[in-house]
Amino acid sequence: MPRTTQIFQVSTLYGAATLAAALDAGLFGPRDGVRRILLLSHNAAVPETALRLERMHGYARLAARFDSVADWNEAIRPHHPSTWGPRGNDTVLWQRAFRLLWGIDARDRVELAVESIQVNPARALAAIFSESTVHVYADGLMSYGPTRDRLPLTVARRIRRLLHLDLIPGLRPLLLSEYGVEPEIVPDEAFRGVLDEISRDAADDPRLAPVLAKEPTAVLLGQYLAALGILSAQEEEDLHVRMLTGAVRAGHRSVVFKPHPTAPAGYSEALGRAAADAGVRLTVLDAPLLAETLYHHCRPALVAGCFSTAMVTASAYYGVPVARVGTALVMERLTPYPNSNRVPLAVIDHLVPDLERAEAPALVGAAPDTLPPLVRAIGFCMQPGTYPGLREPTANWLRRHLADCPAPYFPASRLAELGLPGSRPRARARVRVDRSLRRVRRAVRRASRKR
Repeated sequence: MPRTTQIFQVSTLYGAATLAAALDAGLFGPRDGVRRILLLSHNAAVPETALRLERMHGYARLAARFDSVADWNEAIRPHHPSTWGPRGNDTVLWQRAFRLLWGIDARDRVELAVESIQVNPARALAAIFSESTVHVYADGLMSYGPTRDRLPLTVARRIRRLLHLDLIPGLRPLLLSEYGVEPEIVPDEAFRGVLDEISRDAADDPRLAPVLAKEPTAVLLGQYLAALGILSAQEEEDLHVRMLTGAVRAGHRSVVFKPHPTAPAGYSEALGRAAADAGVRLTVLDAPLLAETLYHHCRPALVAGCFSTAMVTASAYYGVPVARVGTALVMERLTPYPNSNRVPLAVIDHLVPDLERAEAPALVGAAPDTLPPLVRAIGFCMQPGTYPGLREPTANWLRRHLADCPAPYFPASRLAELGLPGSRPRARARVRVDRSLRRVRRAVRRASRKR
């Protein structure tokens, strides 16, 4: 008798925790008669050298919710999961191969739960299992931004919902909205329960004990923005030092730094020298655990970062005041304009106090009335072809509020390119010239091909 097999693709422990909470809340239906496969994907540039998901605290507890675990990297070796996808006429063969590899009967129905449907490996899976229902789950603040790339209709029409955490109550995700996909909230109590479960699993880690013994009152979050080409390595080191300086100025004398898992050791060394000069106690927690596990055990009075989702979870799930550092610099450096980090960055910049301006750290709370229209305006400017219905509301909003916005939110060149209010005559003229040059170049290339 045919049954349903659900494949849950994950690349981070945070994503696995989101899915575990959705399962606990019954968002994937009853357990009886359904086989569940956890499909691990290691998407780091060099997966062999990166911290594996299986080594992180709490992984075993989360994996126990599934009937089996499969490794996507191993299945497509030697290809990289971020770059490999099947050729159109090979999808049937690949589906047969993966059904055989993972023990899925040829008659079984397949459902997919994937992250980042716009890119591989989620897009590859949706193409291979071409008859499957697709559920998309969002990784933190990214859900509030627009869909990065246009999806094939053969994929888009099969997406049933967008599962997301209600990190900013009152702010509706823009992701996949152009396809009529409805967002569905993963309950806070379910997600907090999973976080507590992970935290208990890490309680005996010997690397956590020295941190707790020093009773840190502030946590600094690293993001490794240099790896994304947003900042230089030196600028990112300076950003961490600025976080430390702000925490010290706010009165914190014991600080813990939680580096990004792929950050180089040099970042911690630079921060250590700055802490010594400031006369504060710094502990670097380089352990395979979520920042939320640190909040659970440490109970800090401040979490400072740039625009990490872990800043919002500190506020939403642990009641810890948060503060930001460096958002203006990152906004200036963020290219191209449709960069997927733009909306998360703007959300943090709009909601979270600036530590360097001595603004008091605070809880994030629900979205103020000013945030949804700002996010929609940025979303339109990022992907104008995807959301044509937002043009007029964006133009009206810009006429009223552009003067009050930080300049990097809406660069004059982007406004000129889109013909929106706020662009300068010189910028509009430059856009017209650039368009004319592009047309000339295309004409020259066509003429050259005809010879």
